[in-house]
Amino acid sequence: MSNGLVIAAVDGSEHSLKALEWARTEALRHGAGLMVAHVLSDSSQLYAGRRSSLHDRAEPDAFVDPVAENLRALLARAPELPAEVRYESLEGSVPEALRVIGAEARMLVMGSRGRGGFATLLLGSNSRAVATSAPCPVVVVPHEARGAGAAEGASSGRVVLGLHAAETPDDVPDFAFAEAAARGTAVQVVSAYAVPPSPVALIDSPFAVITPEGLADGGDGVPAEREMLRSQTERLAPYRERYPNVPVEQVAVPGDAAGSLVDASRSAALVVVGRHHPRVRSLLIGSVANAVLQHAHGPVAVVPPLRDDGRPPGSP
Repeated sequence: MSNGLVIAAVDGSEHSLKALEWARTEALRHGAGLMVAHVLSDSSQLYAGRRSSLHDRAEPDAFVDPVAENLRALLARAPELPAEVRYESLEGSVPEALRVIGAEARMLVMGSRGRGGFATLLLGSNSRAVATSAPCPVVVVPHEARGAGAAEGASSGRVVLGLHAAETPDDVPDFAFAEAAARGTAVQVVSAYAVPPSPVALIDSPFAVITPEGLADGGDGVPAEREMLRSQTERLAPYRERYPNVPVEQVAVPGDAAGSLVDASRSAALVVVGRHHPRVRSLLIGSVANAVLQHAHGPVAVVPPLRDDGRPPGSP
């Protein structure tokens, strides 16, 4: 994982200020620097460009970003700040500007929607675009209406990892375990297994949490469930060795993991998912990641898969 800055992408909206506070705490937790990034509005970019072209000696050399100035004042009142705090006013489209500065970041944090979002919008277009294209993990912090479904004290809860035991890139569980270790909490690993069509539908059936020790006695689980739990155990072995102080809970659910991950987000400190299928060189986000981003009640980290040369697909 990169040892770079934690970047908070803000536009001055209440949604982005919630993400800024999450990023400030995260930077302190990891001993990392904090970058507060604001992409100027189209009108501000036009104004700044005209000022620069006119070279008016009566004007200051640099364009003063009022949003950045307000954020400086806001953070000055914070109880504690990282050792390094930087402010950047960016030009260009939001996804492209954040993609560029995210190249060396530990993670990029943003709200689920900004100033322009409709009240009923689950996920803003910029948040979706950045989560789909950024070269670093992107944490999307939900707005108040969705966060209201979270349990009290969720911020101190476990880290939940969505895992395809055979195909999820190593960077995804590595990010989840590192987050759990930094928080002093457990990782709950959720994987889905295929089930044959059945005339009987099980509605709202709770999933079982299995410890590795519980697999040794034969148990009562269906064969597909037990095979998935065994695959999980094998895949997670290197991470248990690397993070011996991080407790691990294993969950296998029938069908699609997205619903279980959304349910788990009510009490989770963070839900971690891969961006999309590692063998699909696509600029589209995967169905599980998309569903969790749309409906989760707490922060969601979308971790990009890496190419063989260590870079995300689509990067130069």
